[in-house]
Amino acid sequence: MNFSVTKALTALTPRKADWFSLRYMNTRSQICSVRNGHPEHIFSNLDTGVMIEVLVNDVFGYACTNNLSTTSLQAALLRAERDALAAQPFALNRFSQAQRPASKGEYKSPKERDGNLLDHIDLAVELSQKLKSHNAIVAGIADFTLETYNTEFVSSSGASVFQTATDTIVDLRATAANATDSQTRTLCGMRGHSKQAGIESFERNFLLENAERIREESIELLLSPQCPEGKKKVVIAPSQMMLQIHESIGHPLEMDRILGDERAYAGASFVKLDDFGKLQYGSPLLNVTFDPTISGEFASYGFDDIGDPAKKEFIIKDGVLVRALGGLESQLRSGIPGVANSRACSWNRAPIDRMANLNIEPGTSNFNDIIASIEDGIFMECNRSWSIDDYRNKFQFGCEYGKLIKNGKLTGTVKNPNYRGISVPFWNSLYMVGNASTMGVFGTPNCGKGEPNQCVRVGHASPVCAFCDIEIFGGL
Repeated sequence: MNFSVTKALTALTPRKADWFSLRYMNTRSQICSVRNGHPEHIFSNLDTGVMIEVLVNDVFGYACTNNLSTTSLQAALLRAERDALAAQPFALNRFSQAQRPASKGEYKSPKERDGNLLDHIDLAVELSQKLKSHNAIVAGIADFTLETYNTEFVSSSGASVFQTATDTIVDLRATAANATDSQTRTLCGMRGHSKQAGIESFERNFLLENAERIREESIELLLSPQCPEGKKKVVIAPSQMMLQIHESIGHPLEMDRILGDERAYAGASFVKLDDFGKLQYGSPLLNVTFDPTISGEFASYGFDDIGDPAKKEFIIKDGVLVRALGGLESQLRSGIPGVANSRACSWNRAPIDRMANLNIEPGTSNFNDIIASIEDGIFMECNRSWSIDDYRNKFQFGCEYGKLIKNGKLTGTVKNPNYRGISVPFWNSLYMVGNASTMGVFGTPNCGKGEPNQCVRVGHASPVCAFCDIEIFGGL
Protein backbone atom coordinates (compact mmCIF):
# COMPACT_ATOMS: atom_id res chain seq x y z
CA MET A 1 0.00 0.00 0.00
CA ASN A 2 1.35 3.42 -0.94
CA PHE A 3 0.71 5.92 1.84
CA SER A 4 1.53 9.63 1.74
CA VAL A 5 1.64 11.25 5.18
CA THR A 6 1.53 14.72 3.65
CA LYS A 7 -1.59 13.90 1.61
CA ALA A 8 -3.19 12.35 4.68
CA LEU A 9 -2.57 15.55 6.66
CA THR A 10 -4.25 17.74 4.04
CA ALA A 11 -7.23 15.37 3.81
CA LEU A 12 -8.07 15.74 7.53
CA THR A 13 -10.37 18.38 8.98
CA PRO A 14 -9.95 19.37 12.64
CA ARG A 15 -12.96 20.73 14.50
CA LYS A 16 -11.37 22.12 17.64
CA ALA A 17 -7.60 21.82 17.24
CA ASP A 18 -5.43 24.89 16.81
CA TRP A 19 -2.64 22.59 15.58
CA PHE A 20 -2.28 18.89 14.76
CA SER A 21 0.35 16.46 13.52
CA LEU A 22 0.75 12.96 12.10
CA ARG A 23 3.68 10.74 13.04
CA TYR A 24 3.80 7.73 10.72
CA MET A 25 6.03 4.82 11.66
CA ASN A 26 6.86 1.68 9.70
CA THR A 27 9.04 -0.94 11.43
CA ARG A 28 10.34 -4.12 9.84
CA SER A 29 11.89 -6.60 12.29
CA GLN A 30 13.79 -9.83 11.70
CA ILE A 31 15.07 -12.01 14.56
CA CYS A 32 17.06 -15.24 14.52
CA SER A 33 17.88 -17.14 17.73
CA VAL A 34 19.90 -20.37 17.82
CA ARG A 35 20.67 -22.47 20.92
CA ASN A 36 23.20 -25.32 20.90
CA GLY A 37 23.14 -25.44 17.12
CA HIS A 38 19.34 -25.61 16.85
CA PRO A 39 17.25 -22.66 15.58
CA GLU A 40 14.69 -21.80 18.24
CA HIS A 41 13.11 -18.55 17.13
CA ILE A 42 12.95 -17.26 13.56
CA PHE A 43 10.76 -14.20 13.29
CA SER A 44 9.84 -11.56 10.71
CA ASN A 45 7.33 -8.79 11.28
CA LEU A 46 6.04 -5.55 9.78
CA ASP A 47 4.36 -3.00 12.05
CA THR A 48 2.79 0.18 10.67
CA GLY A 49 0.57 2.93 12.05
CA VAL A 50 0.02 6.62 12.73
CA MET A 51 -0.08 8.71 15.91
CA ILE A 52 -2.17 11.87 15.67
CA GLU A 53 -1.49 14.68 18.11
CA VAL A 54 -3.60 17.79 18.58
CA LEU A 55 -3.32 21.03 20.52
CA VAL A 56 -6.68 22.28 21.78
CA ASN A 57 -6.80 25.35 24.03
CA ASP A 58 -3.14 24.82 24.99
CA VAL A 59 -3.60 21.14 25.94
CA PHE A 60 -2.25 18.18 23.93
CA GLY A 61 -4.35 15.16 23.00
CA TYR A 62 -3.41 11.91 21.26
CA ALA A 63 -5.01 9.09 19.29
CA CYS A 64 -3.53 6.40 17.04
CA THR A 65 -4.59 3.92 14.40
CA ASN A 66 -3.05 1.24 12.21
CA ASN A 67 -5.83 1.72 9.66
CA LEU A 68 -4.41 4.26 7.21
CA SER A 69 -7.67 5.13 5.47
CA THR A 70 -8.78 8.76 5.56
CA THR A 71 -11.93 7.74 7.42
CA SER A 72 -9.96 6.04 10.21
CA LEU A 73 -7.44 8.87 10.46
CA GLN A 74 -10.24 11.44 10.66
CA ALA A 75 -11.89 9.43 13.44
CA ALA A 76 -8.56 9.31 15.33
CA LEU A 77 -8.20 13.10 14.93
CA LEU A 78 -11.63 13.63 16.50
CA ARG A 79 -10.80 11.23 19.36
CA ALA A 80 -7.61 13.19 20.08
CA GLU A 81 -9.60 16.43 20.13
CA ARG A 82 -12.19 14.90 22.44
CA ASP A 83 -9.51 13.75 24.89
CA ALA A 84 -7.78 17.13 24.85
CA LEU A 85 -11.10 18.82 25.65
CA ALA A 86 -11.83 16.34 28.45
CA ALA A 87 -8.42 17.09 29.97
CA GLN A 88 -8.97 20.85 30.12
CA PRO A 89 -10.24 21.05 33.74
CA PHE A 90 -7.34 18.91 34.98
CA ALA A 91 -4.45 20.41 33.02
CA LEU A 92 -1.50 21.30 35.24
CA ASN A 93 0.42 22.90 32.40
CA ARG A 94 -0.38 24.84 29.24
CA PHE A 95 1.57 24.53 26.01
CA SER A 96 1.77 26.18 22.61
CA GLN A 97 3.07 25.50 19.13
CA ALA A 98 6.49 26.62 20.40
CA GLN A 99 6.76 23.10 21.85
CA ARG A 100 6.24 21.64 18.36
CA PRO A 101 8.73 23.30 15.97
CA ALA A 102 7.94 23.39 12.25
CA SER A 103 11.20 21.62 11.36
CA LYS A 104 12.08 20.29 7.93
CA GLY A 105 14.77 17.73 7.18
CA GLU A 106 15.75 14.10 7.04
CA TYR A 107 18.08 11.61 8.71
CA LYS A 108 19.42 8.32 7.36
CA SER A 109 21.55 6.00 9.43
CA PRO A 110 24.77 4.60 7.94
CA LYS A 111 24.86 1.18 6.35
CA GLU A 112 27.19 -0.46 3.87
CA ARG A 113 24.94 -3.28 2.70
CA ASP A 114 21.26 -4.16 2.61
CA GLY A 115 20.27 -7.75 3.14
CA ASN A 116 17.91 -10.29 4.59
CA LEU A 117 18.73 -11.56 8.07
CA LEU A 118 17.17 -14.92 7.25
CA ASP A 119 20.05 -15.49 4.83
CA HIS A 120 22.37 -15.57 7.88
CA ILE A 121 20.71 -18.38 9.84
CA ASP A 122 23.56 -20.73 8.90
CA LEU A 123 26.07 -18.31 10.45
CA ALA A 124 24.06 -18.16 13.68
CA VAL A 125 24.00 -21.97 13.77
CA GLU A 126 27.78 -22.12 13.18
CA LEU A 127 28.41 -19.59 15.96
CA SER A 128 26.18 -21.46 18.38
CA GLN A 129 28.01 -24.70 17.62
CA LYS A 130 31.36 -22.98 18.13
CA LEU A 131 30.19 -21.64 21.50
CA LYS A 132 28.98 -25.11 22.54
CA SER A 133 32.05 -27.03 21.36
CA HIS A 134 33.35 -28.08 24.79
CA ASN A 135 31.98 -30.56 27.29
CA ALA A 136 31.84 -27.90 30.03
CA ILE A 137 29.49 -25.70 27.97
CA VAL A 138 25.79 -26.33 28.61
CA ALA A 139 24.43 -23.51 26.44
CA GLY A 140 25.82 -21.79 23.38
CA ILE A 141 23.46 -19.10 22.09
CA ALA A 142 23.65 -16.83 19.05
CA ASP A 143 20.96 -14.19 18.58
CA PHE A 144 20.73 -11.82 15.59
CA THR A 145 18.32 -8.90 15.16
CA LEU A 146 17.88 -6.61 12.15
CA GLU A 147 15.32 -3.81 12.31
CA THR A 148 14.55 -0.91 9.98
CA TYR A 149 12.53 2.09 11.20
CA ASN A 150 10.95 4.59 8.82
CA THR A 151 9.37 7.57 10.55
CA GLU A 152 7.69 10.62 9.02
CA PHE A 153 6.44 13.58 11.04
CA VAL A 154 4.26 16.29 9.47
CA SER A 155 2.17 19.02 11.06
CA SER A 156 -0.38 21.68 10.23
CA SER A 157 2.27 24.34 10.94
CA GLY A 158 4.54 23.00 8.19
CA ALA A 159 6.83 20.43 9.88
CA SER A 160 8.11 17.78 7.50
CA VAL A 161 10.71 15.34 8.87
CA PHE A 162 11.65 11.94 7.43
CA GLN A 163 14.00 9.59 9.26
CA THR A 164 15.13 6.05 8.53
CA ALA A 165 17.40 3.91 10.70
CA THR A 166 18.64 0.35 10.36
CA ASP A 167 19.61 -1.30 13.65
CA THR A 168 21.58 -4.48 14.22
CA ILE A 169 22.03 -6.50 17.40
CA VAL A 170 24.39 -9.45 17.88
CA ASP A 171 24.20 -11.39 21.14
CA LEU A 172 26.60 -14.30 21.73
CA ARG A 173 26.52 -16.24 25.03
CA ALA A 174 28.28 -19.31 26.40
CA THR A 175 27.37 -20.83 29.76
CA ALA A 176 29.82 -23.24 31.40
CA ALA A 177 28.69 -25.38 34.34
CA ASN A 178 29.88 -28.04 36.75
CA ALA A 179 28.25 -29.69 39.76
CA THR A 180 28.42 -26.55 41.92
CA ASP A 181 28.56 -23.49 39.67
CA SER A 182 27.73 -21.94 36.31
CA GLN A 183 29.30 -18.97 34.56
CA THR A 184 28.15 -17.08 31.47
CA ARG A 185 30.34 -14.99 29.18
CA THR A 186 28.93 -12.78 26.43
CA LEU A 187 30.16 -10.73 23.49
CA CYS A 188 29.87 -7.45 25.44
CA GLY A 189 27.08 -7.83 27.98
CA MET A 190 23.44 -8.61 27.31
CA ARG A 191 22.67 -7.33 23.79
CA GLY A 192 25.39 -4.69 24.16
CA HIS A 193 26.67 -5.17 20.59
CA SER A 194 23.92 -2.91 19.24
CA LYS A 195 24.47 -0.23 16.61
CA GLN A 196 23.08 1.46 13.53
CA ALA A 197 24.45 -0.41 10.53
CA GLY A 198 23.48 -2.74 7.73
CA ILE A 199 23.91 -6.45 7.19
CA GLU A 200 27.70 -5.93 7.39
CA SER A 201 27.34 -6.19 11.18
CA PHE A 202 27.09 -9.97 10.85
CA GLU A 203 30.72 -10.36 9.79
CA ARG A 204 31.65 -14.03 9.99
CA ASN A 205 35.37 -13.92 10.88
CA PHE A 206 34.94 -11.31 13.62
CA LEU A 207 32.07 -13.20 15.20
CA LEU A 208 33.76 -16.61 15.01
CA GLU A 209 36.92 -15.24 16.68
CA ASN A 210 34.85 -13.78 19.48
CA ALA A 211 32.76 -16.94 19.86
CA GLU A 212 35.94 -18.89 20.56
CA ARG A 213 37.11 -16.28 23.10
CA ILE A 214 33.72 -16.24 24.85
CA ARG A 215 33.67 -20.04 25.12
CA GLU A 216 37.17 -20.20 26.59
CA GLU A 217 36.57 -17.34 29.05
CA SER A 218 33.34 -18.90 30.35
CA ILE A 219 35.31 -22.06 31.17
CA GLU A 220 38.10 -19.94 32.68
CA LEU A 221 35.58 -18.23 34.96
CA LEU A 222 34.18 -21.55 36.11
CA LEU A 223 37.63 -22.51 37.39
CA SER A 224 38.55 -19.11 38.85
CA PRO A 225 38.35 -17.96 42.49
CA GLN A 226 35.66 -15.60 43.78
CA CYS A 227 36.17 -11.86 43.63
CA PRO A 228 37.64 -10.64 46.95
CA GLU A 229 35.83 -8.27 49.32
CA GLY A 230 36.86 -4.83 50.52
CA LYS A 231 37.54 -1.34 49.22
CA LYS A 232 39.83 -1.07 46.23
CA LYS A 233 40.58 0.95 43.16
CA VAL A 234 38.30 -0.29 40.38
CA VAL A 235 38.96 0.04 36.66
CA ILE A 236 35.77 -0.35 34.64
CA ALA A 237 35.69 -1.30 30.97
CA PRO A 238 33.37 0.49 28.50
CA SER A 239 31.13 -2.61 28.32
CA GLN A 240 30.23 -2.07 32.00
CA MET A 241 30.43 1.73 31.91
CA MET A 242 27.46 1.49 29.54
CA LEU A 243 25.29 0.22 32.41
CA GLN A 244 26.82 2.63 34.93
CA ILE A 245 26.07 5.64 32.74
CA HIS A 246 22.59 4.38 31.94
CA GLU A 247 21.42 3.78 35.50
CA SER A 248 23.21 6.41 37.60
CA ILE A 249 23.39 9.31 35.12
CA GLY A 250 20.81 8.73 32.39
CA HIS A 251 17.71 7.81 34.36
CA PRO A 252 18.14 10.27 37.26
CA LEU A 253 18.59 13.15 34.80
CA GLU A 254 15.41 12.47 32.79
CA MET A 255 13.33 15.53 33.60
CA ASP A 256 9.96 13.77 33.75
CA ARG A 257 11.34 11.66 36.61
CA ILE A 258 12.58 14.77 38.41
CA LEU A 259 9.14 16.35 37.96
CA GLY A 260 7.47 13.23 39.37
CA ASP A 261 5.73 11.91 36.26
CA GLU A 262 7.31 8.43 36.47
CA ARG A 263 7.25 8.01 40.25
CA ALA A 264 4.41 5.47 40.33
CA TYR A 265 6.02 3.15 37.80
CA ALA A 266 9.66 3.58 36.75
CA GLY A 267 10.65 5.69 39.75
CA ALA A 268 11.78 9.22 40.51
CA SER A 269 15.22 10.82 40.92
CA PHE A 270 17.50 12.00 43.72
CA VAL A 271 18.23 15.10 41.59
CA LYS A 272 16.35 18.34 42.42
CA LEU A 273 15.58 21.26 40.12
CA ASP A 274 17.91 23.58 42.03
CA ASP A 275 20.83 21.14 41.53
CA PHE A 276 21.32 22.26 37.92
CA GLY A 277 24.30 24.55 37.58
CA LYS A 278 25.42 23.76 41.14
CA LEU A 279 25.68 20.04 41.90
CA GLN A 280 29.19 18.59 41.68
CA TYR A 281 27.86 15.35 40.19
CA GLY A 282 31.33 13.89 39.66
CA SER A 283 35.01 14.72 39.76
CA PRO A 284 36.31 17.45 37.41
CA LEU A 285 37.34 14.64 35.02
CA LEU A 286 33.69 13.74 34.33
CA ASN A 287 32.30 15.16 31.09
CA VAL A 288 29.04 13.67 29.84
CA THR A 289 27.37 14.56 26.54
CA PHE A 290 24.01 13.89 24.97
CA ASP A 291 24.76 13.36 21.28
CA PRO A 292 22.27 11.75 18.86
CA THR A 293 24.37 13.02 15.93
CA ILE A 294 27.12 10.37 16.20
CA SER A 295 27.19 8.19 13.09
CA GLY A 296 26.44 4.55 13.85
CA GLU A 297 25.68 4.83 17.57
CA PHE A 298 22.51 2.99 18.48
CA ALA A 299 20.22 5.94 19.29
CA SER A 300 21.31 8.47 16.68
CA TYR A 301 18.72 10.63 14.93
CA GLY A 302 18.34 14.04 13.32
CA PHE A 303 15.15 15.11 15.11
CA ASP A 304 13.24 13.80 18.10
CA ASP A 305 9.65 12.61 17.71
CA ILE A 306 8.13 16.08 18.08
CA GLY A 307 10.42 17.56 15.42
CA ASP A 308 13.03 19.20 17.65
CA PRO A 309 16.45 19.18 15.86
CA ALA A 310 19.04 17.06 17.68
CA LYS A 311 22.47 18.38 18.59
CA LYS A 312 25.31 17.60 20.96
CA GLU A 313 24.94 19.08 24.44
CA PHE A 314 27.02 18.79 27.61
CA ILE A 315 24.93 17.32 30.42
CA ILE A 316 27.77 17.28 32.94
CA LYS A 317 30.74 19.61 32.36
CA ASP A 318 33.92 19.26 34.44
CA GLY A 319 31.85 17.30 36.95
CA VAL A 320 29.09 19.93 37.34
CA LEU A 321 25.49 19.15 36.40
CA VAL A 322 24.49 21.71 33.75
CA ARG A 323 21.60 20.33 31.67
CA ALA A 324 18.67 17.91 31.97
CA LEU A 325 17.48 15.12 29.70
CA GLY A 326 14.19 16.90 29.06
CA GLY A 327 12.34 17.68 25.84
CA LEU A 328 10.58 20.93 24.97
CA GLU A 329 7.56 20.30 27.21
CA SER A 330 9.70 19.46 30.23
CA GLN A 331 11.90 22.49 29.57
CA LEU A 332 8.84 24.74 29.70
CA ARG A 333 7.56 23.08 32.88
CA SER A 334 10.89 23.14 34.73
CA GLY A 335 12.66 26.23 33.42
CA ILE A 336 15.78 24.04 33.04
CA PRO A 337 17.68 23.75 29.73
CA GLY A 338 17.24 20.36 28.09
CA VAL A 339 17.78 18.41 24.89
CA ALA A 340 15.89 17.01 21.89
CA ASN A 341 14.81 13.76 23.53
CA SER A 342 11.01 13.52 23.29
CA ARG A 343 10.92 9.97 21.95
CA ALA A 344 8.36 7.23 21.35
CA CYS A 345 9.00 3.55 20.77
CA SER A 346 6.18 3.08 18.28
CA TRP A 347 3.32 4.69 16.37
CA ASN A 348 0.99 3.77 19.25
CA ARG A 349 2.90 5.62 21.98
CA ALA A 350 3.19 9.33 22.77
CA PRO A 351 6.70 10.83 23.09
CA ILE A 352 8.22 11.18 26.58
CA ASP A 353 11.63 12.19 27.94
CA ARG A 354 14.17 9.47 27.09
CA MET A 355 17.87 8.98 26.96
CA ALA A 356 19.39 8.66 23.49
CA ASN A 357 23.18 8.57 23.01
CA LEU A 358 24.62 9.47 26.41
CA ASN A 359 28.41 9.36 26.41
CA ILE A 360 31.44 10.05 28.57
CA GLU A 361 34.00 12.16 26.73
CA PRO A 362 37.52 10.67 26.56
CA GLY A 363 40.30 11.83 28.88
CA THR A 364 44.06 11.73 28.49
CA SER A 365 45.23 8.43 30.05
CA ASN A 366 46.06 5.31 28.09
CA PHE A 367 45.06 1.88 29.39
CA ASN A 368 48.55 0.78 30.37
CA ASP A 369 49.13 3.94 32.41
CA ILE A 370 45.85 3.45 34.26
CA ILE A 371 46.74 -0.13 35.22
CA ALA A 372 50.33 0.82 36.05
CA SER A 373 49.11 3.45 38.53
CA ILE A 374 47.38 0.85 40.74
CA GLU A 375 49.07 -1.22 43.44
CA ASP A 376 45.99 -3.16 44.51
CA GLY A 377 42.79 -3.08 42.49
CA ILE A 378 40.52 -4.87 40.06
CA PHE A 379 39.47 -4.54 36.43
CA MET A 380 35.85 -5.41 35.57
CA GLU A 381 34.03 -5.78 32.27
CA CYS A 382 30.60 -6.70 30.87
CA ASN A 383 27.47 -6.30 32.96
CA ARG A 384 25.68 -9.39 34.26
CA SER A 385 23.32 -7.93 36.90
CA TRP A 386 22.08 -4.62 38.23
CA SER A 387 20.11 -3.30 41.17
CA ILE A 388 19.41 0.36 41.91
CA ASP A 389 16.80 2.07 44.06
CA ASP A 390 13.83 3.92 42.59
CA TYR A 391 15.55 7.29 43.03
CA ARG A 392 18.53 6.02 40.98
CA ASN A 393 20.85 6.65 43.90
CA LYS A 394 22.07 3.55 45.78
CA PHE A 395 23.21 0.73 43.51
CA GLN A 396 25.07 -2.55 43.24
CA PHE A 397 26.17 -3.97 39.92
CA GLY A 398 27.66 -7.30 38.93
CA CYS A 399 30.08 -7.99 36.09
CA GLU A 400 30.93 -11.11 34.11
CA TYR A 401 34.70 -10.99 34.22
CA GLY A 402 37.32 -9.61 36.58
CA LYS A 403 41.10 -9.33 36.62
CA LEU A 404 43.02 -8.50 39.77
CA ILE A 405 45.56 -5.67 39.53
CA LYS A 406 48.72 -6.14 41.59
CA ASN A 407 51.69 -3.77 41.53
CA GLY A 408 50.60 -2.15 38.30
CA LYS A 409 49.87 -5.34 36.38
CA LEU A 410 46.79 -7.38 35.46
CA THR A 411 47.08 -10.76 37.17
CA GLY A 412 44.60 -13.55 37.98
CA THR A 413 41.02 -13.85 36.76
CA VAL A 414 38.20 -13.73 39.33
CA LYS A 415 34.55 -14.63 38.91
CA ASN A 416 31.44 -12.83 40.13
CA PRO A 417 33.07 -9.39 40.45
CA ASN A 418 30.54 -6.99 41.98
CA TYR A 419 30.66 -3.44 43.31
CA ARG A 420 28.30 -1.06 45.07
CA GLY A 421 28.02 2.66 45.68
CA ILE A 422 25.91 5.82 45.75
CA SER A 423 25.67 7.81 42.53
CA VAL A 424 27.22 11.20 43.40
CA PRO A 425 30.00 9.91 45.71
CA PHE A 426 30.77 7.20 43.16
CA TRP A 427 31.22 9.65 40.28
CA ASN A 428 33.27 11.96 42.49
CA SER A 429 35.68 9.08 43.09
CA LEU A 430 36.57 9.07 39.37
CA TYR A 431 40.30 9.78 39.22
CA MET A 432 41.48 8.63 35.77
CA VAL A 433 39.67 8.68 32.41
CA GLY A 434 40.98 6.78 29.43
CA ASN A 435 41.84 8.45 26.15
CA ALA A 436 40.18 7.86 22.78
CA SER A 437 42.08 4.60 22.26
CA THR A 438 40.18 3.06 25.19
CA MET A 439 36.70 4.06 23.95
CA GLY A 440 33.94 1.53 23.40
CA VAL A 441 30.55 2.20 21.80
CA PHE A 442 27.61 0.04 22.87
CA GLY A 443 23.85 0.14 23.12
CA THR A 444 20.75 -1.46 24.53
CA PRO A 445 17.39 -2.04 22.81
CA ASN A 446 15.37 -2.58 25.97
CA CYS A 447 15.32 0.59 28.08
CA GLY A 448 11.83 0.48 29.60
CA LYS A 449 9.77 3.35 30.95
CA GLY A 450 6.35 4.97 30.69
CA GLU A 451 2.73 3.95 31.17
CA PRO A 452 1.89 2.20 28.92
CA ASN A 453 5.41 0.81 28.76
CA GLN A 454 7.85 1.85 26.06
CA CYS A 455 11.15 0.12 25.26
CA VAL A 456 13.53 2.33 23.29
CA ARG A 457 17.01 2.08 21.82
CA VAL A 458 19.77 3.81 23.78
CA GLY A 459 23.46 4.24 22.98
CA HIS A 460 26.38 4.68 25.40
CA ALA A 461 30.02 5.34 24.57
CA SER A 462 32.74 5.54 27.19
CA PRO A 463 36.47 5.24 27.71
CA VAL A 464 37.95 3.03 30.40
CA CYS A 465 37.43 4.75 33.77
CA ALA A 466 39.19 4.30 37.13
CA PHE A 467 37.58 4.91 40.54
CA CYS A 468 39.10 4.87 44.03
CA ASP A 469 37.84 3.40 47.32
CA ILE A 470 35.00 1.38 45.79
CA GLU A 471 33.40 -1.44 47.77
CA ILE A 472 33.74 -4.72 45.88
CA PHE A 473 32.49 -8.18 46.72
CA GLY A 474 32.04 -11.65 45.24
CA GLY A 475 29.26 -14.21 45.36
CA LEU A 476 26.54 -15.22 42.94
